[in-house]
Amino acid sequence: MVGQNYIRLLENHPWFEVSYLVASEKSSGKRFPESVSGRWHMPSDIPEGVKGLYVHTLDDFNSAKKECDFVFSALDTDIAKVYEELYAKNGLPVISNASAHRSTSDVPMLIPEINHEHADIIPMQKKNHGWTDGFIVVKPNCSLQSYMTPLSILHERFGLKKAIITTMQAVSGAGHPGVASYDIIDNIIPYIKGEEEKSEREPLKILGKVKGSQIIPATGIDISAHCNRVPTIDGHMACVSVSFKKRPEIDEILSSWKKFVSVPYKLKLPSAPKEAVLYRDEPDRPQTRLDRDNSNGMGIVVGRLRGCNVLQYRFVGLSHNTVRGAAGGGILNAELLKAKRYL
Repeated sequence: MVGQNYIRLLENHPWFEVSYLVASEKSSGKRFPESVSGRWHMPSDIPEGVKGLYVHTLDDFNSAKKECDFVFSALDTDIAKVYEELYAKNGLPVISNASAHRSTSDVPMLIPEINHEHADIIPMQKKNHGWTDGFIVVKPNCSLQSYMTPLSILHERFGLKKAIITTMQAVSGAGHPGVASYDIIDNIIPYIKGEEEKSEREPLKILGKVKGSQIIPATGIDISAHCNRVPTIDGHMACVSVSFKKRPEIDEILSSWKKFVSVPYKLKLPSAPKEAVLYRDEPDRPQTRLDRDNSNGMGIVVGRLRGCNVLQYRFVGLSHNTVRGAAGGGILNAELLKAKRYL
């Protein structure tokens, strides 16, 4: 599903063009439309530019290097752990959606609105591994996108101290065919394997600092996460309660979100939303179906900011998990790397 979204979103991209495709041996040797026959799940047709491309095996590194400048990886974690390093070793930068290297200390885990400067560890990563041209950059777990940018903006001014986060995650986050219809229709599943651990660990790296040859995670922040699978197709929602070292006023929070101008927007990256955080004043927004496609699916929509009886404040955040949280977020990372001259 992530790979198909990459192909859909890269159609007519002003900077990048899909030139080479790899997949499992079951799909290799076929033209792309044949390889996904009956399994193309995007809302638009297969782009004309990829209809003539053949699908190749993962381990044909020479052909890959000849045909492309860098790769987007949407591999399963176990495969990604091996092949992303092999692609980097063979001279191809890897922009990854997999979780295999999110905890690796010299691999930047980017949300460009928050920690664009983490990309500057790339030269040290290449030196650490003896890679000449290749490197690995990852994006975080999809559900983090719905609340990390709003939190990071406030963290810069007021110092994040504690957060309790409850996510309601769409079925597309499980891929295809994903959760069985009998399990999810008329139901909510209060468990997604590994999701809560990622949600508590990954924000600390994103908010951390580059020191020497590694990224040091932020300290002094406590996060508790509850992750639930709900019967929506796309859009991850998060209910967040939070406290800060320096307690802000509500007007200060709203002003911080409204006035924030992101580095991706300043750099005029093609996929960057104009408003990094869009706040909705209505008492019942954001709503998944109404707000997930904000800014072509790349926007973060926030609402219901109010006081909290346990911590200081609470709000609701929403993002499109297969666009902002997956392929679109990976494309934005690649755009940032190009702007910084790493691609």
